[in-house]
Formats: sequence, C-alpha cells, structure tokens
Amino acid sequence: MVDDIPGIRRILAENKVIAMVGLSADWFRPSYFAAKYMLEHGYRVIPVNPRYAGGEILGQRVHGSLREIPDRVDMVDVFRKTEDVPPVAEDAVAIGARVLWQQLGVRNLDAAAKAEAAGLEAVVDRCVKIEHARLFGGLNWVGVNTRVISAKRPRYVAN
Repeated sequence: MVDDIPGIRRILAENKVIAMVGLSADWFRPSYFAAKYMLEHGYRVIPVNPRYAGGEILGQRVHGSLREIPDRVDMVDVFRKTEDVPPVAEDAVAIGARVLWQQLGVRNLDAAAKAEAAGLEAVVDRCVKIEHARLFGGLNWVGVNTRVISAKRPRYVAN
C-alpha cells in the first residue's frame, strides 16, 4: 500500500484520468467538491454512479459502472462505503486501472491487497483533493487560504 509522501506525489503526477465511483451530483457533497477541484487542476474526471448514468456531472458524462467506460482509466477513486469496495476493486482490475484509491474514511484492506496482487497500486483512507492540494500547492483554492479566521458559523448556506 502506498502511504508515503513521495509515493502519493508520484501517483498524482502520473495518473491524470480518474474514474470517481460514487460521485454525487449534489454540489455540497465531498465527492463533488473533490471532482471539481481535480478538473480545475488538469485531471480528467469520469463520474461513475448508476443513479445518474447517461447524464452529466460537472459537464462529464456519467457511467453506470467502471466496465462501461470506453476510455483508459488510470485511477479509480472510491467514494463508497468500506464494505462496498471489493466489487469496485475487481472492476478496477478488469478495466486495467493502475491505482485503486479509497477516499477518506474508506478503508478496505482486503480489497486493497487484492488490487495490489493484481498489479495495481493502492491508497487507503486519503482524499485525492486534500493530498493534491497539500503536495502541489492548491490549499488556497476556493477560499481555503482567505487569511480570515473566524469561529462564527454562517446563518445559511447559499446555493
């Protein structure tokens, strides 16, 4: 499993086509924010979510499963529950992906080990957006580096 800074930096530098499994069309979901960030930073994001199959998220065509994607996929980024990862890992192997990346809070070590046994690299319990921002200087994106510190909560969330 890749868990060191040089390894994560290399993976993010070499793998520019990301299939995001479980990507939501809801703008307030972490998967949407991560996809938007990665798109803005030169990555190709392919949404995978049967709920939205045939439609679009962030201007990208949504596929119902990894096996439906006609193009090459470098990395499979999993925004699903830990127990839902094994079939995603099997599909990642079947389509010839190079990396199985499990998002923050997703930690299926058996699926990671099976992916590695099939030749994929595996990253567990990390966010691609956070790691990219940390390692490639994107922490200021969308107001993270506003130089304003406040403990006040906003009264409402605007669309």
